[in-house]
Amino acid sequence: MKARYKHTNIVAAEWRRLAKFYQEVFACKPIPPERDLQGPWLAKGTGVPDAHFIGVHLRLPGHGEDGPTLEIYQYSQNKPRLPIAANREGITHLAFEVDDVEQATAAVLSHGGTRVGEMACAEVRGVGRLTFVYCADPEGNLIELQAWE
Repeated sequence: MKARYKHTNIVAAEWRRLAKFYQEVFACKPIPPERDLQGPWLAKGTGVPDAHFIGVHLRLPGHGEDGPTLEIYQYSQNKPRLPIAANREGITHLAFEVDDVEQATAAVLSHGGTRVGEMACAEVRGVGRLTFVYCADPEGNLIELQAWE
């Protein structure tokens, strides 16, 4: 089997606001067209009765025109979110490598995000020196900001 990573999806309460956050903070680029999808095929594939969502794909920075995307959709009927926790089972966060963790944290905060942890540094044996912090986007999705030396 041949495989290639394609995208990560975030179900948003307000998809336009969340997409704007990722565009402004991480320079993600929208890939037209905006999506407005519904029908029996979508309900069948997602397992969500009467599935209907709208949203956009954003090109993630640092991977070129064929790189993976961040897919931000809003269903016509979203299920409520569980409280965030870095140790919750399942997929927990998106990670962005940045030049300056402190500056990136300030950008997240100034665009409506929140701090979850405190900036930390450690030597990761065989890899290098890591500086990182966990934050959350305006809808509470965890983001790791990291820099390596």
